[in-house]
Amino acid sequence: MIAMTAEQVHECLADAGCDEELIKQFETCPGSGRQKEQLRLLGDCRRLLLERIHAEQKQLDLLDYLIWNVKTKASL
Repeated sequence: MIAMTAEQVHECLADAGCDEELIKQFETCPGSGRQKEQLRLLGDCRRLLLERIHAEQKQLDLLDYLIWNVKTKASL
């Protein structure tokens, strides 16, 4: 596998929705536990993103329910 440059990693984290604080923490992880800490930070970011996706899915489900009601009952 080809290693990513620091700039590519930064861009990838930003594109994935990680905030600047997390990106800075990721980039400055200390030496010996670096990989473990980076994986923890990535997992935290992933969990937050998944929570946002689930919240937005709930909003979509509610809109779909209202659309269905309007279509089947002609009006609310």
